[in-house]
Amino acid sequence: MTTEVKASPRERLLEAAATLTYRDGVGVGVEALCKAAGVSKRSMYQLFASKDELLAASLKQRASVFVATLLPTADDGRSHRERILHVFERVEAQSGAPEFRGCRYLAAQVELKDQSHPASRVAHQVKANLTEFFRSEAEQGGADDPDLLARQLSLVFDGASARAGIGADKLTGLIAPTTITLLDAAGVR
Repeated sequence: MTTEVKASPRERLLEAAATLTYRDGVGVGVEALCKAAGVSKRSMYQLFASKDELLAASLKQRASVFVATLLPTADDGRSHRERILHVFERVEAQSGAPEFRGCRYLAAQVELKDQSHPASRVAHQVKANLTEFFRSEAEQGGADDPDLLARQLSLVFDGASARAGIGADKLTGLIAPTTITLLDAAGVR
């Protein structure tokens, strides 16, 4: 006999926040979050000081999944160039899913506007970590200006993710050649 363990109210709220904010945006109401989680507003406010704190915790919880689905594993034997391209291959693959809405971290920052918002701070850190990955790989791959290339790659990542997320463009045949052009121009091996 197997006993199914029911997720805690906290876990259900975090999952509801992740799902609803990705689908509908950060403006989703507390009532909708609580209803989706099967948790009362009172319970939510006992677990989180505010909706803002719930959103921040939800984004923080998803960060490891975001990284695991995008970045190659450490010391995977690929060149630094191939490791950078891997990220863009993953975005291209993810963008084909009907539920793809772009990068949840970029969306949170754009929607919130307020850089001091707890969720915006989490999103900013996750995005800064991605840029740092690009910078480190670019530097090790011999880029002429690894800082500039990292910023350019982040711009391509965010732009591609946003355009695919709103259905304005397909990434197939677009994102890889764009990234390769940048890597070639920067001298990354």
